[in-house]
This record gives sequence, structure tokens and C-alpha cells, in this order.
Amino acid sequence: GVDRRDKATRAGRDRARSEYLRFLDAGGLRGTRLGVWRTGGFGHDDNTDSVMEEAISALRDAGATIVDPADLRRAGSIEDLEFTLLLYEFKADLNRYLKTRPNLSVQSLEELIVFNEEHAKEELTWFGQEVFLQAQDTGSLRDKPYRRARNTAQRWARVDGIDRTMRAHRLDAIIAPTTGPPWLTDLVNGDHHEFGSSTPAAVAGYPSITVPAGYAAGLPIGLSFIGRAWSEPQLITYAYAFEQATRVRRVPEFASAATTEDYRQR
Repeated sequence: GVDRRDKATRAGRDRARSEYLRFLDAGGLRGTRLGVWRTGGFGHDDNTDSVMEEAISALRDAGATIVDPADLRRAGSIEDLEFTLLLYEFKADLNRYLKTRPNLSVQSLEELIVFNEEHAKEELTWFGQEVFLQAQDTGSLRDKPYRRARNTAQRWARVDGIDRTMRAHRLDAIIAPTTGPPWLTDLVNGDHHEFGSSTPAAVAGYPSITVPAGYAAGLPIGLSFIGRAWSEPQLITYAYAFEQATRVRRVPEFASAATTEDYRQR
């Protein structure tokens, strides 16, 4: 919906719907054209690749025409620009937010950094605040480097990315693995995250939806459907139809461990 405090939401006026249940069509994949974003997550993990190939077969069996590959140009280049934008916007938005909380002991990112340093034993025992420091070193959202990065990233994600690929291949949606199996985070090395396919849609401001596609050693692997602006109804249809055709989702469990032997066998 539209948020009066966020001008980026104004374009959505009269676009939102009060309910989306009518788009849950179990036969909604028939006659669709789905493009496989091969460079968006394939080739990193054999288990993920295997699950995705099964998912593609299921989509084809459900009536979809598969266009493979249908890669997004410049997708990898967006990542660096996106992080630059994150640093600028994190600083600006956090400072703006903290000023709405007058009872807090910190009123800015700069003061928060100092607070963490003064309470390092509690706040910085395992991880530092490198991103905070990088964000603090940025300028304002009026700076030319920020505006140039923002315009370039949105162009690469929208016109030269999702829009171009979907138009060139006459696609209804683009599909990719959402990410690999959930990873461990340890206190020494941090995250063990290899890839994710959400950045182009996130930077473009376009919709994407993820649903369970399969499992590796009991760990879920998701399938993402990515579309043009305002295509939420269609993506809901495709995701629901895939869910009904495959029924792969399991009730989550709290497993004590996932061994490498299990990983090889599943």
C-alpha cells in the first residue's frame, strides 16, 4: 500500500488489491512461458541444481513452456552497487528513525557506533560493526555518487535486466533457485552463504515470490518466480499452481544435525 512518509510507494496507488484469493488457480501454469535464469544460482551446489531440474520438469508437466536459458544481463554487477546504496540509505534512514525516538540514549548512527565501542564487551564480542563504520563514512542522499549509483542500479535491474529478458523471450516470469540449502553461521567465520537470486527484483522494486521446491539432507530449497512491475497476481497464480502440482512442502522439524552422509544420499 501507499505510505505517506515514503514517496517511493506513491506509484502503487490504486495498484493494491483487497484480496488475492481469486488468483489461486491450480491450473495456472498452463500456457505460460517461464525463463530459467541459469546464472542466477545454478552451478554452486549439486543438491540445489538437482532440486531445480526436478522443479523445471514439474513446471513443464504442469503446462509451462520452459525457455532455458533466459539470463539477466548485468545481474552480477548490481550486487556492488546495491551494497553502496545500502550504506548510504542505512545511515540516512537510521538517523531519521532515531530522531523519532527522543527517549533513546543514541540519536544517530555516529552515536550508536560510539555506544558499541563503549560497550564492546557486550556488543562486539563476536562480530564487529564494519558495516556501521562504512555507512557512517558515506555522505547524504543528495550526493552525486549516491544518485548515480541508484539510477544505474535501477536501470540495470529494470530496463536492462528483468524487462529486457522478459520482452526478448516473451516470458510471463523468470525462475531461479531462491538460494541454496540453509547455511550455518558460526562465531568465527560468520555466514556460509554462497548465492541468492533476490537482488535484481529487490533493486528494481519488482515482485518475486518463493515457494518450497525440494530438500537436501532435510534442508529446504526454494524456487523463486520473478516478474515485471505490478505482476503480483500472476506470480501468486504460478507459485500456487506449482505448489499444488508438486506438494513437496514438509512440516518444519527441529533436527539435531544434518550429516554429510545424509547430504550425499538425499
